[in-house]
Amino acid sequence: MEIMQPDGPKRLKRSITDKMLGGVCSGIAKYSNVDSTVVRLIFAFATIFTVVFPGILIYLILWIIVPKDDLPY
Repeated sequence: MEIMQPDGPKRLKRSITDKMLGGVCSGIAKYSNVDSTVVRLIFAFATIFTVVFPGILIYLILWIIVPKDDLPY
């Protein structure tokens, strides 16, 4: 059985099925049509190797602001 998506604007939502912490990276990956591992690696490298990009702070803010995805597909 296939779940039909309603036609409308594409929205960023946190994943409830493919998540490590809060599902933020999985939600960004689904929104961008890339693999979630790539987004996780970008956040990890940005957090570890740069001072300008506060990856942990941005992740926490997105975890609070971005709503959870209700459809587990």
